[in-house]
Amino acid sequence: MAKLKAFRAIRPTRDKVHLVATRPVHTYSNSVLNAKLEENPFTFIRIINPEFDAEIKTAANSAERFEHVKQRFDEFCAAGVLIQDPQDALYLYRQTTRDGHAYLGVIGGASVAEYNADLIKKHEATLTSREAMFTEYLDIVGFNAEPVLLSYPHNEPLEKLYADITRERPEYEFSTTDRIKHELWILSTENTQKVQQGFESISASYIADGHHRSASSARLAEIINQRGTDSTTGNHEFFLAFFIDEERLNILEFNRLVKSLNGLSPADFLKALEPNFDIVPITTAAKPAHEHEMTINLCNDWYRLTAKPYIIDNDHPVSCLDPEILTRYILTPVLNIQDLKTDTNIEFISGNLGLDAISKPIATGKAELGFVLFPLTMAQVKRVADHQMIMPPKSTWVEPKLRSGLTIYEIE
Repeated sequence: MAKLKAFRAIRPTRDKVHLVATRPVHTYSNSVLNAKLEENPFTFIRIINPEFDAEIKTAANSAERFEHVKQRFDEFCAAGVLIQDPQDALYLYRQTTRDGHAYLGVIGGASVAEYNADLIKKHEATLTSREAMFTEYLDIVGFNAEPVLLSYPHNEPLEKLYADITRERPEYEFSTTDRIKHELWILSTENTQKVQQGFESISASYIADGHHRSASSARLAEIINQRGTDSTTGNHEFFLAFFIDEERLNILEFNRLVKSLNGLSPADFLKALEPNFDIVPITTAAKPAHEHEMTINLCNDWYRLTAKPYIIDNDHPVSCLDPEILTRYILTPVLNIQDLKTDTNIEFISGNLGLDAISKPIATGKAELGFVLFPLTMAQVKRVADHQMIMPPKSTWVEPKLRSGLTIYEIE
């Protein structure tokens, strides 16, 4: 049974929501980020980057910086830019893209106890240092503003309930410059209880995006309980999450861009691949057509690689994945890329950026080689998580990408 906690969201007033809610800071270029900070007094970025206009700045990711985040957050609340709902509720959120795809799900508190019991399943390793940093951040600022993305198996009764709710006028309805429409409904007590009851039939959910945020929230709950606030129902025993039916997710590939060929000529590189891959030249840029096939741009020439059957271990949840096959048979032995997380010879390019994001750096001499992968499926992701295994780094690019500051969860 999946437990969703209703909560009193701190959120923007209706007239300012389009100005407050923001994509994560790292998704903006420096020029766009600076423009937003200069021109928009209400953007949530001013809270999470509180020293943008200060002459003397504190160290990044320091306790002093986090204290300033908390101070700026309190200022937004005091000024009435952010308000808190008077009673607990769940929140139905819909994000509709320019092509009409609707990401519809519910925002609520996900259970730390379920996370610890592996009823919220993981497929990605976390870095201890990043976990510790984000735990300290949450402990000092006292709020969570960016939901973890959790998927669950298709549930028709919940979909029908959502359809009934969305016939009503939403509390928020606005569009952003990326041509995405955002809508938010505050559920009544009755509908909140119906959603919570609907989740009782769901045995497990899966982290689609937000492994570090989930781990940090679980770590913080343990710290708070050690201080003597041992409670299974307090806000700290839950973390902000967006629960979405897995059939509504969009899973794209994460492609790879390699700066140099490890001293090999293009001909020598292709020769090194022949034992494990069938190689066919192609005349134009193209994506792979099926699993275990990848396309590559090698010094501006395109090829199609197909993994030979003997290197595909379908009995192992991870070894059969194309990102793992690429690492095991090309990146490590041929290109000497030993650690995908730290090696400066490799860069990861999300599939939503298209083939130009591979072709252009190679055409301008910034890289020599690009790999375009076939997207993984939700079934593959779940198989890895169900076996408590870890996927290769940057295996999936999952949409939707959620905004910060739309519904803020108060930790204590």
